[in-house]
Parts: sequence; C-alpha cells; structure tokens
Amino acid sequence: MGGPLELQSKVLSSSLCTGCGACTSICPYLNAVEGRAVLLEPCGREEGRCYLFCPRTEVNLPHLERRTFGALRTDPVLGFHSSVLKARAAREEVRGRAQYGGTVSSLLLHALREGKVDSVVLTGSSDGVYPEPTAARTEEEVLRCARSRYLLSPSVGEVVRLLRKEEGGRMAFVGTPCQVLALRKIQAYEEEWEVSRVELVVGLFCTWALSHRAGEFLRTKLGGRRVRRFDIPPPPANLFVAETEDGRVELPLDEVRSFIPPSCRVCFDMTAELADLSVGMVEGEEGWNTVILRSERGRELFEEASRRGEVETAPLERERLEHLREASLMKKKRSEEERERLGARYLKEV
Repeated sequence: MGGPLELQSKVLSSSLCTGCGACTSICPYLNAVEGRAVLLEPCGREEGRCYLFCPRTEVNLPHLERRTFGALRTDPVLGFHSSVLKARAAREEVRGRAQYGGTVSSLLLHALREGKVDSVVLTGSSDGVYPEPTAARTEEEVLRCARSRYLLSPSVGEVVRLLRKEEGGRMAFVGTPCQVLALRKIQAYEEEWEVSRVELVVGLFCTWALSHRAGEFLRTKLGGRRVRRFDIPPPPANLFVAETEDGRVELPLDEVRSFIPPSCRVCFDMTAELADLSVGMVEGEEGWNTVILRSERGRELFEEASRRGEVETAPLERERLEHLREASLMKKKRSEEERERLGARYLKEV
C-alpha cells in the first residue's frame, strides 16, 4: 500500500489518472483540474485511501472477485459470469430515449419501482458534452442520463460523497470498467462508510474514453450546438457522430481518438468484469444490448425484470460472442504491451 507520493509518482505524473473522483472526493490535498486529479501538496501520510482506492494502482483481482462473487473466474477473457445474451427494453418510450437497446435504463427503473434501491448514481450532462454525475431518484431523472458520455467522469466521487454524508439510501451505480474497479476497491477496503448501501453495480462495456480536453475540441467543432447524443457507427465509417438539436455533425474518428488518455491504454478490462452485470451494444444489430450476467444479485434482478416484461431477451449468436471475446482479449493484450512499454508493471492484476 502507498500514499499520496506514490499516487503522484505512479499514476498522476504518468497521466494515468482515470478521473473517477475516488481520491479527490476524500482528500483536501487532492483536487480535480481539467478532469484529472492533482496533488496540491503532500499530506505527510505514508499510506492513504487515495492510493488504495485508485483503479490504476495495484489490483488484487482474486480478492475482489471472491468478495464480489464468492468465487474466482474460470473464464480469463470475460471474467466471472453465468451467461451472455441479448436484451432490450420492452417499453418503446425507454428505447426511444436510450443510446442503444435501453436495457440499463429498464433495469434501473425496475429496481427503483420495486424499492430495491432508492437512488442511482449516473452520468448526465447539461450541455451534452461535459459529464455531470448525478443521483437519480425518478424515472425522468434516469432517462435524462440514458445516452452515452464519452468524456471521463468523476462518478465514483458522487458515490463517495453520498456514503460520507449518509445520503442516497440504497444505491445502484452505473459506470465504466475503471469506475467499477475503483468502487469495488472502496467496498473491499473501506472500514468507516456503510459501503453495503451500494446494492447494485452495472458495468458498461468500454474500449476507451476521452480526456477533459476533448470537451473544448468538440464544443468548437459543434459551434455551440447542444448535443443530444454521441455515437460511433460501425466500421468502415471511421466517424464520430454528434446528433445535435440542429442536426447531425460528423467528425473524423481519428481526430477524436487523439484525445484518448494514457489511462485507457493501460486498461485490461473491456467488459466491466467486477460488475453485478455488464451491458454493451450488439455490434451490427441496432437496438439490442449484449448482457453479461455475473453475480447472483445481478442475475436475479435481470430475470425478475424479464419476467415482469420490462426487458426482452434473445440468445446471443455464437459469432457475436466470439467477436466479443476476441475484442476483450485484444484489449488485454494491448494493455499488457503498454504497461511493459511504460515500465508500469505494478498495474498488472495480481
């Protein structure tokens, strides 16, 4: 275990910060500047939660898996899971406001309606570009956050804030793999907060995100138009698409990719392997999600929502499952190569 100086030398000075908010939400000596954590001055501690909770410091993956699932993975590519399938929201009004199939929104609305959680920590945006973590408590608040956000978001910091202030009741959390990892570290190692109040963790598939600097680039390209949603059409389009209130804007994907931060290049997890269930798009089939059921809690929620008619399900075709496995494995290989290149072997999961 390390402290703020180790966090500075291993993560912050190497631009490996994911901007998740785990450290800046607990320490007055750390602050968020342009989407990244910055150490204002050392606090004198040799060990600290800032280092322990960071998703870019050492990861004891077996310990986190045992704590989350009660067992270790048998699948090294997709992680611990019981099944992989397709799903989408059964209600057209949910699908119409969601990014893809609306499965995540349907599951969250079901959890709220049935009293399984009192709030859901999501990422919204008032301008459609810069992310804004929020604790949603109503259907409308959930649906306002239904679209994808591509910039790094301090969503874990919102969970920490609610835990420290004893607000939010029983919570669900939706986040990317690095955010899920930070939250699982908090649940595993924090001794003061009532971390069991985080009842459900939904992971989103993620190959990369964009740094805070991408926000000004996108705003300039969009000329101040408010964004309704961003999307990346399947190959060979090679485009980054912004659907705005004044129409569609297409940007070269390679220009946008230049804002991918180094923290994404060392990430070994594409499918949020420590979530209760993980959700992504079905490539080549618009309107459906790929769902990986992982924990017993995640499986029970999904099956109940399916029985109640909240989500529709279908088998995931073998070729699509193989493509998912291939993409996940390639991310792990690229991550290992990047960590070797940086000499950041401490990032390897143990």
